[in-house]
Amino acid sequence: MRLAITGASGLVGRFIAEEALAAGDEVLSLSRNAPLPGFFSAPVVHHPWELNGEPPALEGCDALVHLAFRHEPGRYRGGEGRDPEGFRSANLDGTQRLFEAARRGGVHRVLFLSSRAVYGDYPPGTRLAENMPPRPDTLYGEVKWQAEQALAALTAPGFATASLRATGIYGPAGPGQRHKWTDLFEDFRAARPIAPRVATELHGTDLATAIRLLLTCPANRLGGRAFNTSDIMLDRRELLNEVAQLTGCASPLPSPGDARRVSEMECARLHNLGWQPGGMALLRESLPVMLAL
Repeated sequence: MRLAITGASGLVGRFIAEEALAAGDEVLSLSRNAPLPGFFSAPVVHHPWELNGEPPALEGCDALVHLAFRHEPGRYRGGEGRDPEGFRSANLDGTQRLFEAARRGGVHRVLFLSSRAVYGDYPPGTRLAENMPPRPDTLYGEVKWQAEQALAALTAPGFATASLRATGIYGPAGPGQRHKWTDLFEDFRAARPIAPRVATELHGTDLATAIRLLLTCPANRLGGRAFNTSDIMLDRRELLNEVAQLTGCASPLPSPGDARRVSEMECARLHNLGWQPGGMALLRESLPVMLAL
């Protein structure tokens, strides 16, 4: 398969690109800057592209995975900063141009990385099922939901589409990158105060496995649908206790967070395709690498 991936050199995109390379795919990386030598485990083809520019040429690609998203550094919700119109123009208009270019270019399958943020203002503790209507309450969630709808509207015979509503993605970072918990781990080891928090998490390799399933399953299983993509409910206290056991760090643990205020996602559609994420076992396997032990 010749697979085009936007944002392949990002923290999340690298997991998708590495899985594709391991599967023997030819990877076309679409991003502003070419990846540094050695960033990926095998060569990839790079084509310069950015969301607010002209859509790329996608002729000859079998599938497209759209991960790229323009936002303020380190922020998704609220990632528009002081430029909501520019945020919407790049992330919605640019995404729509990309999807249309994929259809014109003869791409057969397109997957879009959406977000749990599309569910928005459901009460804390709600079990979020895929058939529940989205209720985004942030510009980020609204743009993701509108992009989902734009892609679904293009679905046609020979052009299969789906969106993945993903939770927070964790895992080891690529060369020269910092993973999502780098600052948290540094604060803990320096005994700085840490606020309690509980969140849903998903390892990047499990996201990549979900994407592989959607790239290879029968096209009629996609149908423009959205697939919830989540795994563990994780308290920072539990996470940092694992760090303490691995490092011998004696810093005080944060207070337990309130799991009752976290809405978990039901991932029935992916589970029905045979998807099984790695759970706490995969987290524990990854922590020594993330701690550089």
